[in-house]
Amino acid sequence: MAVVPYKEQQTGKKEQVAEMFNSISKKYDFLNHFLSLGIDILWRNKAIGLLKRDQPKLILDIATGTGDFAIEALKLNPDKVIGVDISEGMLNMGREKLKRRKLDDKIELQMGDSEKLLFDDNKFDAVIVSFGVRNFENLEKGLADMYRVLKPGGKTVILEFSRPSKFPFKNIYNFYFKAILPKIGRLVSKDRAAYTYLPESVQAFPDGESFLKVLEKVGFKNTQCKPLTFGVSSIYTGVK
Repeated sequence: MAVVPYKEQQTGKKEQVAEMFNSISKKYDFLNHFLSLGIDILWRNKAIGLLKRDQPKLILDIATGTGDFAIEALKLNPDKVIGVDISEGMLNMGREKLKRRKLDDKIELQMGDSEKLLFDDNKFDAVIVSFGVRNFENLEKGLADMYRVLKPGGKTVILEFSRPSKFPFKNIYNFYFKAILPKIGRLVSKDRAAYTYLPESVQAFPDGESFLKVLEKVGFKNTQCKPLTFGVSSIYTGVK
């Protein structure tokens, strides 16, 4: 059964995820950096660094949220980054951020469903996602559509939470993730479900080798997984 934010509702995961991000959009950036102690910024930097050699000119950032990963991708000096997301609330916050930083000529944010991308086949030099694939309603379908819009030889870089496996960090992480993080998230965002859904969705996500198998199943080659910070998150790469 799919892990969803609002268990009492009858709507599908996609609708609930959009509702949840609309609800927390104004506090999202603050909570992201605060709850990860700022390490999420280093993770994004490291992930984008894996595209340096490829020099992609047109990049698609899926589940772009408020655009942090798209902004990080500008370090690669692309011609354009297009960010898509299903939450209008997150996109609005992202557009304000881009305007403030005068980056709206380089990055374009659009409403978009990761499983039905409105782009031609073989369009993008790189497709990137940070902390978004575990929110896909149908993981395989979303990854297959990413593969479709990527040019042959193009690379995907996916940053996602994973589960540490070594003692004692595994125990410290589990306590923080399940007992502390949801309480702080609830207090600041005022959304009761959002930060309970976060650890539940990470728990249900097929990380590590299991995720590489899904990437390979939809067609990606040369897949790799690089764990970060004792395995709290991982960077996955694959080539079309």
